[in-house]
Amino acid sequence: GKDRIIFATKEDHETPSSAELVADDPDDPYEEQGLILPNGDINWNCPCLGGMASGPCGEQFKSAFSCFHYSTEEIKGSDCVDQFRAMQECMQKYPDLYPQEDENEEKEKLSQDLEATPKEAPAAKEEKLSS
Repeated sequence: GKDRIIFATKEDHETPSSAELVADDPDDPYEEQGLILPNGDINWNCPCLGGMASGPCGEQFKSAFSCFHYSTEEIKGSDCVDQFRAMQECMQKYPDLYPQEDENEEKEKLSQDLEATPKEAPAAKEEKLSS
């Protein structure tokens, strides 16, 4: 097959390497190109995605990210809510792989702030009007 097993001895490891580095080939299709490839496609192998494109929720991530990337809505990605919801639901099934503790704490704080704001706002308006 394509794999080859090589056994190395302790002596092999003590000898300095004679490997030579080969200059990067700019035409190599497997060379890291960044998030967006020259043809405009998404580079799912980009390390910048942190492996999100693989794993148990990789397909949901790809669907949501593709939708957002190619979205032409005025509010970019506003047409992708269903894809992001599916991705989030998948990620919640694998809390060890996709920790969400910090996000949940931030969401709770944000929702508490939002709940407090409308209650305080009318009183603040009344004070401004009376002064």
